[in-house]
Amino acid sequence: MKFGLAFILCSYIANSCVPPLTYSETFNTEYECLHAGYSHAIVQLEQIGPKDINEHRMFIKFSCFPVEEEKQET
Repeated sequence: MKFGLAFILCSYIANSCVPPLTYSETFNTEYECLHAGYSHAIVQLEQIGPKDINEHRMFIKFSCFPVEEEKQET
């Protein structure tokens, strides 16, 4: 089983979230997916920056989900 990764950016002030961003990359294990999720969340947090994070009280959620593998015909 493979795992997909989806991110959601939210704001406490707006009390809303943007639609999820799903990465095209899949992961072989849930551990690998979670590791990538935390790593990418830190990168996104740094790109947004403290000014916008603090002003809009933004936060990032992510989730790993099972992905059906395509069967190859032989």
